[in-house]
Amino acid sequence: MKKIIDLLTEEMARGFERAGYDPSLGKVTLSNRPDLCEYQCNGAMAAAKQYKKAPFVIAQQVADCIEGGGVFSEVQVVKPGFINLRIGSEFLADYLRRMEQEEHLGCENIGQDRTMVIDYGGPNVAKPLHVGHLRSAIIGESIKRVSRYMGYHVIGDVHLGDWGLQMGLIIEEVKERQPDLVYFDESYTGEYPQKAPFTISELEEIYPCASAKAKEDENFAKKAHDATVKLQQGNRGYRALWDHILNVSVSDLKRNYEALDVTFDLWKKESDAQPYIPEMVKAMKEGGYAYESQGALVVDVKEETDAKEVPPCIILKSDGATLYSTTDLATLVEREKLFHPDTVLYVVDKRQEMHFNQVFRCARKTGIVRPETRLIFLGFGTMNGKDGKPFKTREGGVMRLETLIQDITDAVYKKIMENRTVEEQDARETAKIVALSAIKYGDLSNQASKDYVFDVDRFTSFEGNTGPYILYTIVRIKSIQSRYSQLGNRKEPVLQSCASGCEKELQMELARVNEVLETACREMAPHKICQYIYDLANVLNKFYHETKIIAEEDEEKRAGYMGLIGLTRTVLETCIDLLGFRAPDRM
Repeated sequence: MKKIIDLLTEEMARGFERAGYDPSLGKVTLSNRPDLCEYQCNGAMAAAKQYKKAPFVIAQQVADCIEGGGVFSEVQVVKPGFINLRIGSEFLADYLRRMEQEEHLGCENIGQDRTMVIDYGGPNVAKPLHVGHLRSAIIGESIKRVSRYMGYHVIGDVHLGDWGLQMGLIIEEVKERQPDLVYFDESYTGEYPQKAPFTISELEEIYPCASAKAKEDENFAKKAHDATVKLQQGNRGYRALWDHILNVSVSDLKRNYEALDVTFDLWKKESDAQPYIPEMVKAMKEGGYAYESQGALVVDVKEETDAKEVPPCIILKSDGATLYSTTDLATLVEREKLFHPDTVLYVVDKRQEMHFNQVFRCARKTGIVRPETRLIFLGFGTMNGKDGKPFKTREGGVMRLETLIQDITDAVYKKIMENRTVEEQDARETAKIVALSAIKYGDLSNQASKDYVFDVDRFTSFEGNTGPYILYTIVRIKSIQSRYSQLGNRKEPVLQSCASGCEKELQMELARVNEVLETACREMAPHKICQYIYDLANVLNKFYHETKIIAEEDEEKRAGYMGLIGLTRTVLETCIDLLGFRAPDRM
């Protein structure tokens, strides 16, 4: 189904063509003066120089050539040559009725089932999720949902960090605490215990303890390094202990991501790329791409057009150890082999831009990815506290994600109970739903690349540009629909045409949804959906306050109102689902 703006442009293009001018001049845009018109066309201004005529004359000729048919209810020429347009009420209503019947609200299938891998999440195992993991999860989840909705075959990968010095630190710390464990007995040949020798709470204490110890104790640091090497070389006991670390960590991570309503198709790990490294390195050497520099193996990735220096991409350290760049490149090898993706998107902290610039250039230069494969780095900004610094606990530490979620849930629960509109148990369930909207909308309503202030009081407000306000609007519609049903109305809700006022304003806002979703998908910009549903909610609430919906005596008109708010609910619920949250039945 074509976007309404495209249908209007086609109609204006025919007008220009009938008047003897280039039809491409008929582009229509939303009016920047809604007090004067709904849409506008400035093509006559551009045509003036090309055709050596006054723009007003051209505009008038075009206006005279716009044939009847109901697309426009008014075509007005304004000096020096603007064409002001008002959309036909029946044309608009018919468009919305068709949109309501179409799959995906009439959005075009721009994905065409092309494969997209989204790398988001990226936590390290053996550590709790904290607020620093929030943005990647929320932004990545929304882009995944939007892209699927628009026709892409999307594969979401959490891509866990499980292969590096952190593993050696944990293993060595466990060894010091429990040296008699069979994992450290080189002569042991039996089956290792199925139960892990630590809980998630103990594991989360072990890593920071070991990390701090390594900074002060050179001997411990060397032992941890040696343990890492033994693990990567396949030491049987260390591999078994590593499996325990993964199993315990992943179970906890899944529980935390579930609380965020974030899911992954793949729970791939850094270690999964290891088998691809030897062949990848060999190919880089044989292809003449990789060479030794100060003992390390590197690939030059600088380009003549670089405004600043881009260092070589290091493939192997002087001791033969791998780096993040090595595993990221090997992961691209794996993804190409398994999925043959058209796009690989990384939703990562923007401070990693140079790293991914090097990796992308190296992947292209060495033929790891096909020339047509899109490699995209979506760098996000920092989530800050009211002091403008990275969000911390009151004690100054990094806040655990589950603590943040609980704090927001408690704040919402308190507000709900102050109103006393629902029972306590219902209030607790509702608070969880509303809190998730506050967290996700508070994040996604900001452009991903920008830093933003996480303001609990503002984000949990039921007024203003917030998630709870959007949910309150949906719940209001649900309440009206429930009352309409209880009154036993016989008329089936069907959206009807209207000439003007807030009813038409609401219809026009609804007609923009497929354009907004397509733009948000192409630009990977969930914040544009947030802005749209905030505008839509405002127009709906204006319509609600200015219109007697249930009290309308004319059955036909009342059914039309119900059809209109029913479509509004569908659009709002579709959009919040794409953002990653849902609405309760009551608030």
